[in-house]
This record gives sequence, C-alpha cells and structure tokens, in this order.
Amino acid sequence: MLPPVLNALEALAYVGRHLHPPNLPSLAGAVADNAEPVRTGLAQFKAADFPESFANFKDCVIRTAEHVLSAHERLDAAAGGMNGAMGGYRAMGEYTRAVQALYPVAAMLPPVSRFFVSKERRSDEALAAKLGAADGARAEVGIMIGPDANETSDGDDRRGGFALYVPEYYDATESYPLIVALHGGSGNGKSFLWTWLVEARTRGAILLSPTAIDRTWSLMGPDIDSANIEGMVKRVQERWNIDAGRMLLTGMSDGGTFSYVSGLREESPFTHLAPSSASFHPLLLEGMSRERLKGLPIYLMHGALDWMFPVDIARTANAALSAAGADVVYREIADLSHTWPRDENPRIVDWLMGN
Repeated sequence: MLPPVLNALEALAYVGRHLHPPNLPSLAGAVADNAEPVRTGLAQFKAADFPESFANFKDCVIRTAEHVLSAHERLDAAAGGMNGAMGGYRAMGEYTRAVQALYPVAAMLPPVSRFFVSKERRSDEALAAKLGAADGARAEVGIMIGPDANETSDGDDRRGGFALYVPEYYDATESYPLIVALHGGSGNGKSFLWTWLVEARTRGAILLSPTAIDRTWSLMGPDIDSANIEGMVKRVQERWNIDAGRMLLTGMSDGGTFSYVSGLREESPFTHLAPSSASFHPLLLEGMSRERLKGLPIYLMHGALDWMFPVDIARTANAALSAAGADVVYREIADLSHTWPRDENPRIVDWLMGN
C-alpha cells in the first residue's frame, strides 16, 4: 500500500509546485498512472485483517489513500473543466488532507518518516537517528492546533486560531528559529502548515501557521490580525526557546501582502520577511519607519507566470524596498505561477540561518 501512496504524493507535490491553469491537462496526464496502483492497493489493504492494536495505523493509511484518489479525481475534473485554476487548488487541498492523514505514520515507519524530510537530507543517517529516537508523545512537541470561537464553514480550522509544529526532537537547552507562515485568501493555518512542515522538521525550526480572523488578512480597514499573530508569537516564546534573532514572517498571496503590512511596522517582532506571490504598492511604505526598513532582510519571491498578481508588481516592490534601504534578496522564478515555491524553502532557511 505505502509505496504507491508515497509515489503518488511525490507526483502530486510536483503538480502543486507547477500548478498553472494552461498546464493542467498536461500535469493531470503526467501523474494519471499513479492512481491505479493506489486504488488496487487500497482494496487489498481494506480487506486485510489487522490486530486491534493496528487500528489507528490502518485508519491513517486508508484515509491517506482515499484523499490521494480524490486529488486525482479533482485534478482530472479541473483539467477538463471551465474553472481549471480553482479546481486545481481544490485538488491540492485533497493532497494536503492526504499528508495530514499520513503524518502519524511517520512515527511508526522509517520510510514514511523519510518522506517528511527534505529530499536532500533523506539519506542523512544522523537526522534519521535523531527523528527515530525522538519522543513524539511529549506534550510540548509535534503538531498542535490552537482554539478560537469562530469555526470555518467546513470545520477544517478556526478563524483567528493557529496550527503549530515543534520538532519532535526539541531540546529546551537549544534555541530554535521561528517561522510564521501566513495562508492565502480564504485559506487556513491548519492547511498552510504543510507548506513548511518538512523544512521545519528537517532543519529544526518551530513553525507557527495562524488563521486570519476574517476570511482573509486585514488588507483593508483596521488591522485586526497583527495583534492576534503577535500574541501567538509571545505565547510561543514563553513556552519554547526561540532564537530572537531569527524570526521569519512569510506568506503566500494575501498572506504575502500581509507580511508586508504587518512585518514592516516598527513594532513588529520579526527579524526577516519572505513574501511570495504578493500584491504591493509603494504607498505601503508611506508612514513606515526608515529605521525599521534600513537593512531589514527581505526574501522576495514571485513567479513570472503569476496570473493573479503580475510579476511587475514584484519588480516594483524590489525597487521600492531596496531604495528604502531594505536588504532584499529578489527571486523571480521563471516556471512559477500563483502557488507556493516549495523548492525555495531550503534557500530561505539558509538565508534565515545566515548560511
């Protein structure tokens, strides 16, 4: 069961990285052959007789496989439909649910644990040993979901809440970088956590993925989100050992735009910013402290194929921020559309760590 599932997930991750509406038919066709082995394996797996003590393992694998198959079905429908972009994003939502369902199996089987490690570190025996020896049952490590009163319509996350990941091998005698990752419009932190979890688990970073209080971040009207996010950060700092010199605010689309809005404020606690596929207007810099902007490390990413926010927006942002004194790393990515560039994560962490 697991080899075809892992193969299919790798293929779907490729689709997510290269998701661009005109390319949907070719992407769907390129990964189509991965569905049938999962379907065949799932039928056999469901029929197998497992001891009661394996019930959680069996449930995790079944749910993973079902979400993988649903992702393929949605991807095929998007490739042949009129609203391909939104259909493609919904297919990637099923991919996210699949990795959510699979993650508990990482503590049970080394091949699954390696799946949740950056590809370039999967043969790192020292890292594998550290992960294998970690006690994931400790209350202060692993994935935690923060409460809030306002639940989304599908019950998948709570508005104004958060998802948090602390590496299972967390050691309170060491300090850890903090990555705060902001979802796109109408998204949620519980899903966006998976954009960064593999890199956080591999490199040893604490990862906080908040959910906007409203349907998206406070880009118009009063800023109701910055204080909420910074309250979360303060609670994380009180419980875990955070490296105060390596605190990254990053985000995708509306989340990238809000990383400007919130992160450029003089009172912002963040030492580094990394917006991707974001909107920007030079007026954002009006009223911002020159002292805050001077030398501020910003890793700015944008896709040349972005169909929602044309790449000229990022070029304007790069010029304006650089002129204002920020220390900008500008990455214009030729094959990137309006999606998160996961292959940039290792470079961003190297930059954050000062490597």
